Amino acid sequence: MTVRIRLQDADATQRWGARLGALLRAGDLLVLTGGLGAGKTTLTQGIAAGLGVRGPITSPTFVISRIHPSLVGGPSLVHVDAYRLGGSDELDDLDLDADVADSVTVVEWGAGLAEELAEEHLELLLESDGAARVVTVLPTGARFEALAEHLSAD
Repeated sequence: MTVRIRLQDADATQRWGARLGALLRAGDLLVLTGGLGAGKTTLTQGIAAGLGVRGPITSPTFVISRIHPSLVGGPSLVHVDAYRLGGSDELDDLDLDADVADSVTVVEWGAGLAEELAEEHLELLLESDGAARVVTVLPTGARFEALAEHLSAD
């Protein structure tokens, strides 16, 4: 089930991300795809708020990966920016699979690289339309099919 959601601005993107974050659990993998300025980090900020993790959430472009521990006893957020990685070997060098089972992992620019980290995952394709954003939700696996259906119900 593919779902498309239109978000009017950055605040709406963060609110939707917070709603999504509240539904996530340890072991969940999200792959964020979209051009520069499409809202990947803005969405991750919302996801972090929904998870209740320590911030601030900024783009990990230069450090590649950041771990944000939970403030509420839930899973940590592993936030990865794969933009500067040369391929799956470099992603593998980050040893993310050690954290995937115990954390929610969000990989920006991860399409074609990060999907192998978990059998089931949720790809979110973000497109900017001026101030508004369109998020296309592309689930893989039964858990994320159900999650996509839930997210489209509102």
